[in-house]
Amino acid sequence: MVWDLKDVKGKLHLAYDNNSEIEVLKILKDNTFLFYDLFTRKYAVQPIFHELNFGGNFRCDFAWLNDNSSGPEWVLVEIEKPSLRLFKKDGKPTADLQGAIEQVKTWDQYFSQNHGEKRRIFGAVAQFRFILVAGTAEEWKTEHAQKWRVHHHQTSNIQIRSMQTFFDALDVLEKHPEEFWSFEETPRTLSHSRLESYWKNYDYMANWRKILD
Repeated sequence: MVWDLKDVKGKLHLAYDNNSEIEVLKILKDNTFLFYDLFTRKYAVQPIFHELNFGGNFRCDFAWLNDNSSGPEWVLVEIEKPSLRLFKKDGKPTADLQGAIEQVKTWDQYFSQNHGEKRRIFGAVAQFRFILVAGTAEEWKTEHAQKWRVHHHQTSNIQIRSMQTFFDALDVLEKHPEEFWSFEETPRTLSHSRLESYWKNYDYMANWRKILD
């Protein structure tokens, strides 16, 4: 196995206990298998890129391509603090949760208004999928939070997941390491500076750049 599972588990639990977004991001950069649960397709996965900057003021933490037969779907991911407080006593979303959601919405708005930049950064885009990882599984399991998230997913293109998604990936790797052969091909995330070279040298993207021009 290319990853030190015991070391990763210890660091992830420590980052969770410290409520440290910075520590979580460092662990994720070095261990692509932790994204397992967030991939819609688990095999022949494409590389994960970290810290994409765009529009002068925006940055997403991670991004990857789903090279679907229906066209390139780019997944953009925002990571928040593990124990981000989600709801106030009156049941309304906290300013922190609202701010995180609005941040991801600005990405969508930016690329919808800047087609040239979208094409320059990603080569070709049929659609985006946005993922926000925020809060603990325990807080999301309350009845109010579950109802709120169901409504959110019905009315928004931003999928919200809890920190538990990364611990779930650890559990699967322990029990079924054979499931991660595709992630082993690129065990660490890649710098955003390599994104353009990646799609320029991928025939799949060359074809879709002609179709989606």
